[in-house]
Amino acid sequence: MAVRAIARMGHPVLREIAKKLSVDEILSDETQSLLLDMHDSMKAHGGIGIAAPQIGVSKQVAIIELPEHSERYGKMPESKKFIIFNPEITIIDETLQGFWEGCLSVPGLRGYVERARKVRIDYLDQHGRKQTIEPEVFLATVFQHELDHLFGTLYIDRIKDSKLLAFNEEFEQFHT
Repeated sequence: MAVRAIARMGHPVLREIAKKLSVDEILSDETQSLLLDMHDSMKAHGGIGIAAPQIGVSKQVAIIELPEHSERYGKMPESKKFIIFNPEITIIDETLQGFWEGCLSVPGLRGYVERARKVRIDYLDQHGRKQTIEPEVFLATVFQHELDHLFGTLYIDRIKDSKLLAFNEEFEQFHT
């Protein structure tokens, strides 16, 4: 449909708790159009996930789709496309794992964030049906990162050591 501008850190929509949607709202033409815009925006900006607040819409919806290869993350395990509404997150394995995360809303930076190794996500899909997924390792990190956007949190809020925040160029030079 349309590629939308990405809200960047400092925009108030990124700090709001987004609105949950009813099944009727999920099935509406407006929401289906939003999903197309989100997907187009994610692909155009080189993301592997996107949340509605990132395009200025304070609604609890996110899309995650890991390609086999990403310019930002290199080779990774490919995933199907997940469309997530109204997620509830439960930590299954509290073991922390760390990855250097980037974000479309925090352009030009990468930060080392530790997150739970395995989580359960209960959510509604694009048809309003209840779904559950238990992602692990990198996919678990991506889910936690994207769903944080629905609750007003950015990855930089989760960095424990500010020395582990770098511009992309320095990350490539010194941390890969």
